[in-house]
Formats: sequence, structure tokens, C-alpha cells
Amino acid sequence: MAPHSNPIVLTEFDRDRLTRLLESLRARPGGDSPDLEALETELDRADVVKPGEIPPNVVTMNSKVELVDLDTQERLCLTVVFPGTADVKSGRISVLAPIGLALLGCREADEVEWPTPSRTRRLRLERIVYQPEASGRFDI
Repeated sequence: MAPHSNPIVLTEFDRDRLTRLLESLRARPGGDSPDLEALETELDRADVVKPGEIPPNVVTMNSKVELVDLDTQERLCLTVVFPGTADVKSGRISVLAPIGLALLGCREADEVEWPTPSRTRRLRLERIVYQPEASGRFDI
């Protein structure tokens, strides 16, 4: 996955929780991986704002988004979550998965891409169906 070309926008709450996640995963045996390094890079370059200041068109943790595959026109609905609550079958994608990290901090109409074993997937973020902060939820 290519890193975001511009710094992503994160809430202080998400940055702090993601930093703690990185620290706990790094403390485990074999706790260094490209996924963790990619997340750390994004956290280091992120524009961090107070939860009440995040624009409603930005993907935050626990945001549910509608995507369109630019090659097949397939529509997907995904929620970016922490690894412990990820469940691919129900569309709950870990922030440590390439697509989860690609979506974090994106805005509506942004396009993301990442390699899969069969092809490079290219998706456009059509809309944010649910963003916790826009709904007044600053605790999830």
C-alpha cells in the first residue's frame, strides 16, 4: 500500500489509542512488522485535532464507509476498527490491515489503492455512513 500523499487527519483520542496499540504490539515477541511501521509512519505525520474539530467527511476509528471498486464498480461497506474487534465477514476491518490503514484519515471522494495477491485494488470513498465524532460520540 502506498502511504497517503498528504498527512492524514486524526483526532487526539484516536492518535493516543493507536499509539498505545503500537506500544503493546511492539512489546510482544516478534512485535515488529511492516503493518506496525506503516501505522507508526502515518501517526508521526498526521495532523492531529481535537475530536470536536474533525471534519465530518474524514474517516476516523469506528467510521463506517461506503466504497466503490473503481475496476469492478462493486460497492463495499466497511468499518475501520481496532484489531480486537475486527471481523471481515461483517465488514469490520482492522486498522492494521492494508485497507484499514489506507482508509484512516481519508476524506469522501478520496481514492485508495493497495496490492492484493491477484491485483491492485482501487477504491473510491463514496461517503461516510457513520462517523462517531459527527454523531457526538467521542468515546468509541
